[in-house]
Amino acid sequence: MSDSSSAAAVEEAPVEMAPAKPATKPDTERDAKRKRQPRYHVVLWNDNDHSYEYVIIMLRKLFAHPVEKGYQLAREVDKRGKAIVLTTTREHAELKRDQIHAFGADRLIARCKGSMTASIEPER
Repeated sequence: MSDSSSAAAVEEAPVEMAPAKPATKPDTERDAKRKRQPRYHVVLWNDNDHSYEYVIIMLRKLFAHPVEKGYQLAREVDKRGKAIVLTTTREHAELKRDQIHAFGADRLIARCKGSMTASIEPER
């Protein structure tokens, strides 16, 4: 057999294309029902038993705040009596508050008996 006769003997099957899917529109009703989770502030409260250095180190370790940001927040706590150190979801805020409470005493101040006080409050 020659190449021309073998080519004629082989029939190619027609290629079937899958029907194109129509473009879907976003479900606006579902999107409207989705809500952003409520946000909460983690508030650090002032006391006289913790140094600026303690606050700066704690904020760096627990929140990854740079030294400059830690100093600004330590100063705000000292001047205003409190500072918002993070705004996040409730669950994350509770975790961060608990981590502040577990951070331990300031070793630079002898009268210090434990960690600083923190609370959470809804963002307004």
